[in-house]
Amino acid sequence: MSDELEVEDDAPQPYAVTPAEAAELIGAGATLIDVRRDYEFEAGHLEGARRIEMNELTAHAEEIPRDQPVVFYCRSGNRSGLAADAFQQAGYDAHNLRGGIAAWKDEGRELEPADGEVAVPLPPS
Repeated sequence: MSDELEVEDDAPQPYAVTPAEAAELIGAGATLIDVRRDYEFEAGHLEGARRIEMNELTAHAEEIPRDQPVVFYCRSGNRSGLAADAFQQAGYDAHNLRGGIAAWKDEGRELEPADGEVAVPLPPS
């Protein structure tokens, strides 16, 4: 599976979705994957999201359903964009939340927990 999840180029993402489009996909049953680190997820995340850190996606790819859309997100859309690219190339109906959780919150959409916030990524330790 790891060969299938390598990004081939920096092509534009026609499958990047706005927060409103992501909400529609999620409401229709899309799988929601947060690719951020644990402390970022705990600070605030989208309701119903499953956290699979970016570096762990390949190991968990077979757990992500191929028969329904999947929406990846991170803080700003960069990490999740890479994930969506790789999963698109592997045959998934994958989407990237354009602008990430920051754009979601900027539109006034709710996070979990209710007082959740968008955490700033820390440098790797």
